Order: sequence, then structure tokens, then C-alpha cells
Amino acid sequence: MFRVLQANLGILILVAGAFAQKRELPQPRVVTPGMNGTAPSDAVLLFNGRDTTGLVRKNGSPTGCEAKDGELICATGAGDVYTTEKFQSAQIHLEFNLPAMPDKKGQLRGNSGVYLHGRYEIQVLDSFENPTYADGSLGAIYRQAAPLVNAARKPEEWQSYDILFRAPKCDADGRVVEKAVVTVMLNGVLVQDHVAIEKTQAESCTGGPLMFQDHSGFPGAPKTVLRFRNVWMRRLD
Repeated sequence: MFRVLQANLGILILVAGAFAQKRELPQPRVVTPGMNGTAPSDAVLLFNGRDTTGLVRKNGSPTGCEAKDGELICATGAGDVYTTEKFQSAQIHLEFNLPAMPDKKGQLRGNSGVYLHGRYEIQVLDSFENPTYADGSLGAIYRQAAPLVNAARKPEEWQSYDILFRAPKCDADGRVVEKAVVTVMLNGVLVQDHVAIEKTQAESCTGGPLMFQDHSGFPGAPKTVLRFRNVWMRRLD
């Protein structure tokens, strides 16, 4: 009996080994990581750090922001900034620096926004010791989902967003059959966890740009200057 069991076990091992060989997967593509927020080797730079190439207003005219010392500097009234590069699903990284505005409160303190496909806003706001409505604070999907936690740094400190965005899917008639989904890390802390965009638009099925909001049209909006750097994305399609 023992010899029979040994023989059967040997056959099972041979079969398992053959099966494992047939299922051997290809090696993953090599990507060289960046350092300190800089882009990995397969990323597309949305801001090159030298000039405003690839950044425009909605009508395609040159952006009102300026590039200096590796930063994109946007003063109130410069207008919304759109990337000429468009994407569908993507991993997005950006860093931003908000001014100190101790005399302002709520939505009047360092307000901007990052719009995925130019449509879905991830809020940018000074939320350090600055309470406002929860789904309008830093890390929120604006007016849809409050951040899981408040991970805001102090104003004038560099902060970062790492965003995983899954574009929606549409059927042959152009109707949305799967909503867009977003995951957001703020300063390395999870603030949005695989959240479906409620008001997903069918136009997103063909992709879109990244947009930085100029908040000068908001009633009572003060003059301010926002700074961005290390803005890049990796396509996930």
C-alpha cells in the first residue's frame, strides 16, 4: 500500500509540475522609479518644469501661469489651466503649495481644484485647521465624497496627490455602462478608496485632460498665488 501511495504521489507531483510550466507568466515590464516625486521612466510629464509647453486655457490660448525654478506659478485671474495631453485611465502625481491666508476662512483659503478629464474635481484647499463643509475640503471629490481623513499639511508646505483614475466604459450607443472610479492619496494617506463618480459623463469614455482650477470666479475670492510641481501621469489603458 505504501508503494502505491508513493507512486500516486509521484504522479501528482509530475502533473502539478507540468501544469505549472504551462501556466508560466511573462516577466513584467521594467519601469525605473523616480526619486522624491519625480516621474518614473514610463511617465508623461504634464508640466516639464522649464516652461508652459503643453499647458493652455480652455480655448487653446497660452496659459496665464508662469514657469519658474521648476514650479508652475498661477496667480488669481490666470485662468483655468488645461493639459494638451489627454488620457483615459491613468496614475497621476502632482505636488502643490498653498499660501498662508490666516485672515481668510473656509472656501476662501487657498482654493483650487484638480479636474480629471477636465470634469471631476478633486478639491484643493487649505484645510489645515480650517473647517468647511466636509465634501469641499482638501482630498474631497467635490460635493460628492468627503475625504476619509484630514491629512492636510500646513500652508506653505509642499503637499502631494497620488491619484488612480479608472475611466468609464460606454456601450456602442455611447451610454455609460461602468462609471469612472477614483482612488486618492493625499500626502501618502488614503483619502478616497475606489469611489465611483456619481455624475460620470459619457464624454469621458474618449478621455480628457487634467485641469487646474482658477478660483477667481468664486464670490469674494481673494487674490492669491498657487504653485505646482512634479506633475506627471502614467497611462493605465
